[in-house]
Amino acid sequence: MEAGGEDRLAPLRQEHARLQDAMADPALHDDPARARRVARRYAELDTVLAAAAQVEATLADLETARELAELGEGDAELAAEAEQLAERWETERDHLEDLLAPRDPDDARDVILEIKAGAGGEESALFAGEMLRMYRSYAEHRGWRIEVLTSAETELGGLKDVTAAISGSSSAAPADGVYAHLKHEAGVHRVQRVPVTESAGRIHTSAVGVLVLPEADEADEGELLAEAMTPANLRIDVFRSSGPGGQSVNTTDSAVRITHLPTGIVVSCQDQKSQLQNRDQALRILRTRLLDARRLEQEQASSATRRSQVRTVDRSERIRTYNFPESRVADHRTGYKAGNLSQVLAGDLGDLIASSRDAERAARLAEAQQGAEEGAP
Repeated sequence: MEAGGEDRLAPLRQEHARLQDAMADPALHDDPARARRVARRYAELDTVLAAAAQVEATLADLETARELAELGEGDAELAAEAEQLAERWETERDHLEDLLAPRDPDDARDVILEIKAGAGGEESALFAGEMLRMYRSYAEHRGWRIEVLTSAETELGGLKDVTAAISGSSSAAPADGVYAHLKHEAGVHRVQRVPVTESAGRIHTSAVGVLVLPEADEADEGELLAEAMTPANLRIDVFRSSGPGGQSVNTTDSAVRITHLPTGIVVSCQDQKSQLQNRDQALRILRTRLLDARRLEQEQASSATRRSQVRTVDRSERIRTYNFPESRVADHRTGYKAGNLSQVLAGDLGDLIASSRDAERAARLAEAQQGAEEGAP
């Protein structure tokens, strides 16, 4: 490693050691929220330091191979080995630089996913239901948990809107976080196909809106949202549930509506059987929306651009088209296109998501490089 690289890693090694000591302290687990943050940060540093160790080991092997090649007076096999090690070292070094590059601080968070039917009426609602199944399959494939918090169905089985929580491992590194993978799904998804309600066989275009928010947790409420979430700022109303939801529907006042008086944000939940469960879910969604509003205010007050050039500023921006007649899906931000629409709707989102993650990574590296050049004497 170059000296500059070691200088950058020294404070990370010290922080890693401190976190390791903290994780060994049983008292840490008395505070689940803090334990979760410590575990995530430790996992992030562990990934970086493991990559750095691999770079150092490969560099040592490379130097040894070059020395042996010189002693071997042009031995072709030793020279070829040195060349392979040089290529591997460059690849590993680039990977380490990627890990050290600026990252979205919310990447490790779980998410609150909202899907809303838009233009297209019943056809849009039907596709919203398909999108929920798509994200559910993707989440389950990655070993994440998905829980529907609230939903509103249509007569044909579509969804007017649905809100779900998707959570991963508490010890996952930020690069493996739920938000890191799903944040670029936010925007308008357009579908082109012949609706089941269309008798003439004409292709219709419908739209579904997706919102992906990094989920706030109880620690955020204590540290960032304490004033916003005081009881005086909340109006909580209960009412009778309607539609699907179990035996309590239309029989008890189990549904809950919470209004945040200072901002006017309203959250309603009725899918759970008990009033207490619906209240907890509504508070969970409200915390997340307030945290997102706080973040947007900070970004708008700053002269810096949005954290990623790929992440849309206008959340109504059309980001993707699903064309059924051609079995094609296209991402309008990255230019990625594929002819495997059925697999995508079955949850095979890996390549689509990777195209956005790669674009974000390139933008961040370019931004970091530009910052380094501007700060150079």
